[in-house]
Amino acid sequence: MTEKQISDFKQKALQYASNFDVCCYLDSHAYEDKYGKHDCIIGFGKENELTAQVGTAFISLKTFAQENKDWMFGLLTYDLKDEIEEIGNPKKDQLNFPDLYFFIPKYLISIKENNIQVLKGEKEIINQILATPISEQKTGSYLSIKSKFTKNEYLGYIERIREHIKRGDIYEINFCQEFFAENAIIDPLKTYQNLAKVSPTPFSGFFKIGSKFILSATPERFLSKRGNVLTSQPIKGTAKRSKDKLEDAEIKATLKNSKKEQAENVMIVDLVRNDLTKSAVKGTVKVDELFGIYTFPQVHQMISSVSCELSPDVNYIDAIKNTFPMGSMTGAPKLRAMQLINQYERSKRGAYSGSFGYISPNGDFDFNVIIRSILYNAESQYLSFQVGGAITYASDAEKEYEECLLKASAIMRVLKN
Repeated sequence: MTEKQISDFKQKALQYASNFDVCCYLDSHAYEDKYGKHDCIIGFGKENELTAQVGTAFISLKTFAQENKDWMFGLLTYDLKDEIEEIGNPKKDQLNFPDLYFFIPKYLISIKENNIQVLKGEKEIINQILATPISEQKTGSYLSIKSKFTKNEYLGYIERIREHIKRGDIYEINFCQEFFAENAIIDPLKTYQNLAKVSPTPFSGFFKIGSKFILSATPERFLSKRGNVLTSQPIKGTAKRSKDKLEDAEIKATLKNSKKEQAENVMIVDLVRNDLTKSAVKGTVKVDELFGIYTFPQVHQMISSVSCELSPDVNYIDAIKNTFPMGSMTGAPKLRAMQLINQYERSKRGAYSGSFGYISPNGDFDFNVIIRSILYNAESQYLSFQVGGAITYASDAEKEYEECLLKASAIMRVLKN
């Protein structure tokens, strides 16, 4: 099939899949990815499902995977941190995603190099998708988007965090703020499609769990497994794009050579290396790429890649648990950073800074980091997205606030259309 035919098919397939109670759509948007096995993969309908709360979630997932040995798609929320360290989070939850949710799809379609393959379900499903008319519904109604912080409040909290760093409590922390809308009525499908058009990213996805939706334009991988190799690709370091090619190239070069951004990145790389050692064959943890610069529609990003060989004595679900939550969304040292996140952030993270992705029957998996994502509960009509950044002692509070707005720009643009 041609690229145009594949593009049309993906649009129809997502529309078809979104009519089911549960579906998960993952799209790499043709970014080159040496670890990826699918350009796009879509699971919908459910043969079985697992919903688990903090306390028994990871052991429940391990049992579910061992009993089924099938394709499964799922969500790991940030709150699963409390199975690893007892942090607690008494903040109000207005989205109400399950702490952990996985489903075994009834239908599964993979797209790779312009070829469509039905991995589960009747082959006839392709013809049904091709016959689906493309809907032209509007994105939604007017939204009044508010923030949990005023700008001055945010700047004040950054200074308080810098005092913790000065005292030696932490070296770096990922501090986030929530933007939200109440009484929000949107078309999740069209909103996601518009977001993907404005900001196509390699770990983009649409995840529907009943009346709850994750509409994601994330550029970040949390963790993947290919054979016996685990790979994590943390992002730390962001710079805006310019429409002027020369200026854009200068911005990119400045990011690449920034000692501040490199310091932020390497702290998290060291944290990820430490997390991976818990699951690795001794001596196999390595940094495949340090300070790689990757370009996306709104931003340039500094991305590193860390890998290891999975020990035959470690179950792959435990390997996920051993690296969760991802260091790029916590800070270093991880425990103290999470405690301060809980102290200073005003919103429950929930699905934000968690992860969703898939596990294959042979135990290979790929999970993203839920950033640059809209979270929506259609039943309560609550819409939320959070943005944040790495705070070090060298951080400038004003610039950190501007970076938050930059990261939110694609979502703001889509929601205000």
